[in-house]
Amino acid sequence: MFSFVLRNLQQRFGSMRLPSILLLGLLYVAYVLFGGFVFWKLEGSQMLDTMTSVEKVRISLMRRLPCVDQEAIDNLSQVSIQASKSGLSLKGNRTMDGFWKFTSSSVFAATVVTTIGYGNMSPSSTYGQIFCVFFALFGIPLNVVVLNKVQLMTVAIPDFVPQRCIKVVIHSLSCMIGTVIFFVVPMLVFSMEEGWSYSQSIYYCFITLSTIGFGDYVADSNPDRTYPEWYGCLTAVWIFFGLAWLALLINHSIDILEGINAHFKQEKSQPEDGGRNSNDRCSEEAEGHSAKHDLAEDLVPEQ
Repeated sequence: MFSFVLRNLQQRFGSMRLPSILLLGLLYVAYVLFGGFVFWKLEGSQMLDTMTSVEKVRISLMRRLPCVDQEAIDNLSQVSIQASKSGLSLKGNRTMDGFWKFTSSSVFAATVVTTIGYGNMSPSSTYGQIFCVFFALFGIPLNVVVLNKVQLMTVAIPDFVPQRCIKVVIHSLSCMIGTVIFFVVPMLVFSMEEGWSYSQSIYYCFITLSTIGFGDYVADSNPDRTYPEWYGCLTAVWIFFGLAWLALLINHSIDILEGINAHFKQEKSQPEDGGRNSNDRCSEEAEGHSAKHDLAEDLVPEQ
C-alpha cells in the first residue's frame, strides 16, 4: 500500500522541481512573516498610545460628569458605534442620509463585483443579503470578462511596430499615463472632497485598485460631509478602469519576473550544455580517427 502511494506521488510530482517549489514556498512564507513583523513594530506602539488616550478621555468624562456611570458611557458608545456603522452622524443633534443613497449604493455594487469589499457597509436585511449573493455570483464573472476585454484593448498596438518598441511603449505609457489618471488626479480629488492628506489619498487609491480593500478609508462615506451628486458615480467609474490598468501593470511585472527567472535558469544550464557539447565533440573526434584508421587498413594491399 505504501509503495503504491509513493509511486502515485512520484507520477504526479515527478515532472515538478521540488527544490524550486520549496525555495519559492520558503521565500513566500518569509516575505509574509517579514511584513507581519514590520506592521507589528510600526502599528503596535501606536495602538498602545491610542488605548491610553481613550482611557484618559473616559476618566476625564466621568470626573466632569459624576452623575454619569460606566453603564451610561457604554450605552452611549454602543449607540455611537451603531450610528457609525449605518453611516449616520450624531454631531449637532442631527443625522445625514446614511450609507444607502443611490450613489453610495452604486459604489457598493461596484465593490461587490470587483471583490474589493471594504467592509464599512453591508446589507443587513434578509432580502438584501440574498440579493447580494446572487448579484455577486453573476457579477464577478462578468466583471472579469469585461476587465479582460479592456486589457486587450489597452494592449492592442499596430502590427507594424517592432516587438521591442511594443514593450517599451506598453511599459512607458501604461506607467506614466496610468499613474496620472488613476493616482495623481484621484489623489487631488479625494484630498479636496474627503479632507485626506496626499499620502492618505494615494494609500486609498492603491488599496482600492489592488482589491485589498481594508475599509479604513472609503470615499463617499463620511456622514459629516456633503458630496456632489457626480462624486459617487465618478468614483465607481474610476474603480472599474483603474482595476483594469493596475491588473495590466501587475501582469507586466509578472512577465518581467518570469523573464528574469528564465534568464537565470538559462545561465545555470549553460555549463551543463557546454560539458555535454565538449563530450560530444570528443566522441565525434574519436569516431573520426577510428574511421580514418579503418580506411587506411582497407587501402593497404595484402601481402
